[in-house]
Amino acid sequence: MQGPRPVVLSGPSGAGKSTLLKKLFKDYENIFGFSVSHTTRQPRPGEVNGKDYHFVTREEMQKEIDAGEFIEHAEFSGNMYGTSKGAVQAVQAQNQICVLDIDIQGVKNLKKTELNPIYISVQPPSIDILEKRLRDRKTETEESLQKRLTAARVDLELSKEPGLFDLVIINDDLEKAYCELKEVLLE
Repeated sequence: MQGPRPVVLSGPSGAGKSTLLKKLFKDYENIFGFSVSHTTRQPRPGEVNGKDYHFVTREEMQKEIDAGEFIEHAEFSGNMYGTSKGAVQAVQAQNQICVLDIDIQGVKNLKKTELNPIYISVQPPSIDILEKRLRDRKTETEESLQKRLTAARVDLELSKEPGLFDLVIINDDLEKAYCELKEVLLE
């Protein structure tokens, strides 16, 4: 895969990755491009196929994984998620810096590839604040919310592994977090 060094953003659901990325893409739309992940989950209200995710069946996704078309993939809450080589190449073909939003399993899998991205972890100031953010979204059942919080605790613990991330951003102040993100990326 040729082109500028990709950027991986990781962190629990509700940490603010999407909000930071929206600001980044608005301010630097010609420099950065988003790698659209594949998922077998159903679209949420307002999500667009091909823009937010490539929504596919489990069979379609498994077939492409078996064919070696994915850089990384993982299963979460009974749904598959993954990054295809094609999604990254589509961004690189536009001569943009490819940004990937990947969970901690995906980060560990990517470390075994030749992709060599900049790894950034976006984290909430606390689990309590994360829970409030997730509840405020009103997109989760109590069961799925608890699964996300459990996953977040694991995610935050695993992210402490030395050398796993090049930068950890604690998102307690959006503007401050955004400045930290810009600073590392504009180098």
